[in-house]
Amino acid sequence: MNIQIFGLKKCSETRKAQRFFKERRIPFHFIDLSQKEMSKGELRSVAARVPLEDLIDTAGKRFVERGLAHASLNAARIETLLLEDALLIRTPVVRNGKEATVGNCPEVWKTWP
Repeated sequence: MNIQIFGLKKCSETRKAQRFFKERRIPFHFIDLSQKEMSKGELRSVAARVPLEDLIDTAGKRFVERGLAHASLNAARIETLLLEDALLIRTPVVRNGKEATVGNCPEVWKTWP
């Protein structure tokens, strides 16, 4: 298993994901999105498993601050926004090879080999 957790240190959902893997002694690599954004390749890899519409945090403060609440967003626009501003990504994003989840998904993580 090669687990990557993209999230924020202060995010409770990200901490839940980290705790899930720590409790099972499954090693993971944590990427703090406030320090390092996702690359285009990483984002596209996740988007192959999770719709881009699910990756943008429409309930987040950053989304509202940027005036996106009433904007028309298609997949191309969402990808551009997420690459420009990693803090718009809904966290945690958890990757295991080609598999990926967004949010706290322990029921999916338990099925990963």
